[in-house]
Amino acid sequence: MPATETYTTEVVSFEDIREASLRIRPIAKRTPVMTSRGFNAAAEIEAFFKCENLQTGGAFKIRGASNFVSRLSPEQLKHGVVAYSSGNHAQAVAIAARAWGAKATLVMPLDSPRSKVEATRAQGARIVTYDRLREDRTAIGKRIAEETGAALIPPFDHPWTIGGQGTTALELLEEIPDLDALVVPVGGGGLISGCSIAAKHLRPPGSKDAIRVIGVEPADGNDTFLSLAAGKRVEIPPPESIADGLRSPAPGELTFPIIQRNVERIVLVTDAEIRDAMRFLLARMKILVEPSGAVAAAAALAGKLPKGLGRTGLIISGGNVDLEMLAELS
Repeated sequence: MPATETYTTEVVSFEDIREASLRIRPIAKRTPVMTSRGFNAAAEIEAFFKCENLQTGGAFKIRGASNFVSRLSPEQLKHGVVAYSSGNHAQAVAIAARAWGAKATLVMPLDSPRSKVEATRAQGARIVTYDRLREDRTAIGKRIAEETGAALIPPFDHPWTIGGQGTTALELLEEIPDLDALVVPVGGGGLISGCSIAAKHLRPPGSKDAIRVIGVEPADGNDTFLSLAAGKRVEIPPPESIADGLRSPAPGELTFPIIQRNVERIVLVTDAEIRDAMRFLLARMKILVEPSGAVAAAAALAGKLPKGLGRTGLIISGGNVDLEMLAELS
């Protein structure tokens, strides 16, 4: 496929991602790309870190949230927005809603990291808590939306969300265009879906410089790994991984077909490997990364990635860490 052709799926095109990059500029930062000779030596790859831990709100989620909120009409904004999230999406929606003058209600699990809850509340949002082991966050969010008329902003399974998240890879490949591979954390699949669409357009399949896209999940939250093996969406019990942002029990209805088409494989990392990566990034690169954000680095350090990748983009998806967890790393 020629590089000038728009790489598209049924729901999101590369042009949607390019348009999103313009829409999110008032809020989302163009985050830096970092390198580390020490990491390269330890992981035996040439790594380029897209540092979304330094993003507005501390995570990539502001990209999808701001793209979504920017598309709402004045009448919709008048009724506010509602979202469900363990933290980063909640905070991102609260920030975007505040920027566009809308009220926000966030449905968050009782065991959300305290730092994420406090940061979300600091944006003026109303927080509704639930037990993620017994209650359905989607049903709660839909009920609130129906009762209030608020716009429901899904954390991953919507074209506007996917398009916004894809701007992460767009920026990375604009800065480092000759990557051989892109390694992305996987929860519900919004980030890897959007990033894979951007990557496959800029470095299309069948070309001499085609890019490989690899996803990383926590071993205890392996729903996408199992789904790819089964050829259909598989739902697992609520996982217990420390990577709280990657604990979706199943890939999205929209994101999964994109992952099937674009992603070479999913690799799994343990909580111990995630902690090791967090320590390395903090001690050697002086960057604070949350567990969900460290999984791509963890896969590289643990030797879980395919051999011979060469120049590899690793997406650090977030940096919101509770002080209690940070103390445990010492």
